[in-house]
This record gives sequence, C-alpha cells and structure tokens, in this order.
Amino acid sequence: MTRTPVALDTAIARGTRALRMMAPEQIAQLDPYMAQYVGYRKSGLSLNHVIGCPLDCAYCVRHFWGNFEQKIPQLIETTANAVQALVDHAGFEPHITPIQIFNKATDPFLPAVKPELFAALRDLDQRGLTNLVLLITRFRVTDADMAELESLTNLRVTLLFTYSGIEDARIEPIAKSSITVTSLRTAARTPGRRTKVILYWRPIVPGWNDQPDTMSRVLDVGRDADAIVFTGYYHKPENAEFIASLGVPLPYGIGDVARRKAMPADIDTQVVTAWKESGITTPLYRKTSCGVSAVHGVADYNGHWGVNELCDICPLAQQNLCRDAHRAPSTAELDTIFGKLGYSSPVAFDDGHLWTHGLSEQQRYPIQHQTGYQIWDTTLPHFQGNHGRSMIGFTPDEAEQNHITAIRDHLRHETRFDDE
Repeated sequence: MTRTPVALDTAIARGTRALRMMAPEQIAQLDPYMAQYVGYRKSGLSLNHVIGCPLDCAYCVRHFWGNFEQKIPQLIETTANAVQALVDHAGFEPHITPIQIFNKATDPFLPAVKPELFAALRDLDQRGLTNLVLLITRFRVTDADMAELESLTNLRVTLLFTYSGIEDARIEPIAKSSITVTSLRTAARTPGRRTKVILYWRPIVPGWNDQPDTMSRVLDVGRDADAIVFTGYYHKPENAEFIASLGVPLPYGIGDVARRKAMPADIDTQVVTAWKESGITTPLYRKTSCGVSAVHGVADYNGHWGVNELCDICPLAQQNLCRDAHRAPSTAELDTIFGKLGYSSPVAFDDGHLWTHGLSEQQRYPIQHQTGYQIWDTTLPHFQGNHGRSMIGFTPDEAEQNHITAIRDHLRHETRFDDE
C-alpha cells in the first residue's frame, strides 16, 4: 500500500467539517473496540464517541482496528448520552476515577470536535465532579479554548500536548508546522490557570527522533510546561506495514511486534541523561499517571510507587507523597470492588503489587485506580525495569521469571479450588 501525502492545510480543512452522526449500518461494521465509546485504559476511563482524524500520523493506533482511513470525524453517539454512559459505568467512581476524552480515535481540539469536547466537560463539571481529566492533543489550542477550560470550576483538567520532535512529514504531517508548540506555549502562558500543561514526549523512536539535537529541542519546548512525560511507540504489523510503504525505515524488526510500547533501556537512559544535562527545571516522568497526578499535587493514582525503580527521576516531594499514600488494599476492600464490578479472581500479594489470574487490562484498571495500588495479572506479567513496556531492549533475569511462574502456578491452583 502506498499513500499520496496530504497537505497539512487540506488535513486541517477536513477537520473543520461539522460533525454528523454515523449511520447505524456503519456503526455495526466498526471493529468492536472502536464501537466501544466508554472503556477503561491505564490512564483512565475513556470517552470516545467521536471517530475519525485527518492528521495522518503514520504510526497511529487506529491502524490496529481498521479505522485509519476515516479522516472526517463523526459521532457514534450523542455527547449527552455518552457522558451519561460514562458516569453510569460500573468502574466509574465520582471524584476518583481519572477520565480521558477523545484519546483513542480523534483529536479533541479539531475544530469540529471541540464543541463536543466542551459540551462533555461542562456536563461533567456541572455535576460537581472533581475527577482528573486528561485531554491529549497535538492540534491548535487558542486563548479562547483556554478561557473555556478555565471556566470549569470542579474538574481537574490536564492538557497533554503530544510533541515528538520528529521532523519527517511522512511520519507526522503536522511536523511541518508549529501548531503543537504554539498551542503548548499559548496554554502555558494563561494567567493564573487551573488547567495543567504537560509536554507529552512521544513516541520516542530509534532513528526518528533520538538524536541529541532533537532531544535538546524537545526539552527546550518543555521549559514552558508543568511537567514532561515520555514514552515509546506501539510496534505492530498494521502500522509497521504502513510505515514501510511510505519508504520510512522501520525502527524495529517485524519479529519485535508487541502489544506494549517499545522503550528500550538505552533510549530511556538517553532521555533521562539529556534531561539532566539540559538544565531545565521541568520535572520528567516515565508514566502518564505520574505526571498528571504530580501536576495536581496528588499521589499517583496508578500506584507506581509499588515499582519505584520508575520513580528515581521524580521530585523528592512527589516521591514522599506517593510513598505516604501507598498501601495495600485489604481483602474486604477488594471484595467490595470485585463485587461491584462483577469480577472473580484469586489474588496474591507481592512486593508493592498484587496478582490476579485471568483479568484483562480493562478489568484490572478500575481496581488499580480505586485502590491506588498496582494490579498485575499472571497472563500479562510485568518485569523489573520495563514495567508496562514491550520486551524490546530488556532481558528479565531467571530468578524473576521463576518467581512469576511460581505465582502463576499458585493462582491457577486457587482458581481450580474456587471452581470446585
């Protein structure tokens, strides 16, 4: 497959068309994941009732669900109904559950999408909810947009500006413009703002944007932000094939595909070293929830203190906050949460986290957010040093693999016992 590059101005024009409701027969043909407009992700309960994006980022996750060619945003549910579905979700807890809006299938600040974004935010805010809200964008945020966000009185909103420093317009057509950088600076300069601003440094990819001068340029942009969060790239056959069709060298081999983002240890070290040598005072975080929680002055809602090799770059005050808040949930608390969610699993407490057996990510994340404690499953094990990332660039030691095998065997036994 080959692609004729689309001029950025044309892509922007496509994003200005008024939103229409997708026809029922089209909705029925969507991948089930795309049709699910309320769903759990690690960074929060996610609202995605608008599908379609014209920005054409080559590595876009919409490749995975066959939706990349839909450039014009369309509604698959009304905003009022979607917001009600979100607050009615079994995993939603007022004032606790972090919320993400339009982070899966569109950009929330496309001109046609913004009215739905602000309508959703106003609806949630008028309910008196103080939940953290994450808005991820690489598009245009204006002073008027900031005034709209600043009019909210209850929600704790964070703008995460996706900026990679990639200059190859085949990979990121928006790279030719200064839209994202200008938007971040516009948001950051808002006087007395409640809305927090994070530079979302992603994806960091070998050969694309890991050169020292590129990292220096990204970090310089980060001087204006409240925090910087960095992460890697989803490497899967669907986007790898598309990237190769553009003539862009693949950063990893086809045999390296994984369900998690790739962030090799040497790239992690390179990023941290560049940040330290830059002299900037903006704090750097490895995990989205760490950065979002920190800018709002609360402990990490994903409980990453339970794997605190991640925390060595965090400000000491934030480390202390996360350490003091970190405690294992009681079995009674877990029973209550499991009962509300309708889940059943044996559990095993380990060093800073607990294990389940047979729970999917969407099932585990509400437990994690409500307890502030890491919830891992034996079918998707985490290893020291690469927590939540693909195994590219990491080699777990034998002792750790043996430990996970023992936990897995124990919980399998508990599952068999419970089934009897």
